[in-house]
Amino acid sequence: MTVTTQRLFRAEDTPFALSHLDALEAESVHIFREVAGEFERPVILFSGGKDSIVMLHLALKAFAPAPVPFALLHVDTGHNFPEVLAYRDRAVAKHNLRLHVAAVQDYIDRGVLRERPDGLRNPLQTVPLLDGIESNKFDAVFGGGRRDEEKARAKERVFSLRDEFGAWDPRRQRPELWSLYNGRHAVGEHVRVFPLSNWTELDVWQYIERENIELPEIYYAHEREVFRRDGMWLTAGEWGGPKENEPVETRLVRYRTVGDMSCTGAVDSDADTIEAVITEIAASRLTERGATRADDKMSEAAMEDRKREGYF
Repeated sequence: MTVTTQRLFRAEDTPFALSHLDALEAESVHIFREVAGEFERPVILFSGGKDSIVMLHLALKAFAPAPVPFALLHVDTGHNFPEVLAYRDRAVAKHNLRLHVAAVQDYIDRGVLRERPDGLRNPLQTVPLLDGIESNKFDAVFGGGRRDEEKARAKERVFSLRDEFGAWDPRRQRPELWSLYNGRHAVGEHVRVFPLSNWTELDVWQYIERENIELPEIYYAHEREVFRRDGMWLTAGEWGGPKENEPVETRLVRYRTVGDMSCTGAVDSDADTIEAVITEIAASRLTERGATRADDKMSEAAMEDRKREGYF
């Protein structure tokens, strides 16, 4: 066979070749359908952040025209951005979804949890999350974690087995050759599922552009009152900031990731359109969590320690 003839059989030369976004979408849709077939009570973790929004969009595609056969679960820290909560409620109403809310404040009021001296509530999410999973008997929990975000998340499989205490043990990770996923688990255990594992931040934004997905406005450049702490621009609020030596400034900023106001930093940016955001991300050398999440900076192994305790 000549070189010329061989070229006729290259996949990329055929009209049936998938773009990289099509391939990622197909993989994620397959994962959603696989979970629907293997598990009895799956649930989607939904915070109103961009990754959970894309995850919900993929779930809607996976089962259209039927409704999504899963409920949503949100662990509410009480320090959430109002714009994100408003988006969450609009999405639930628009798609007629069931939403379970596990509120950190309820656990503080009952004395089960204590406020941290640093004001961070993201580390307090584990107990409400595990209680929400156990009380509703969820056996599969979808999360929007991606392997490019953080080194502990890079260790995750797509199907991540959690023991009866919700803990993660990297030594119990199962092989996933040929995209074959093993959802077997004992009574009391559950599986965390990550449909966006192989996506990058840039992939997510390019997909949002292609699919014309609405996001909370804080993902785009806007003027906001912020103050400087530990190298990040944080939003002023009742959660504990700013202190006397932290002057508030009005700056043009946007958010690359959204946790809660006490731990999520804004970045200086004039990217007020999706095209400008994509250009900005393509030139960045820091992941969104590495650049803007205080809860990941508590120690070198902060995320892995929390994952071992049951956090996502």
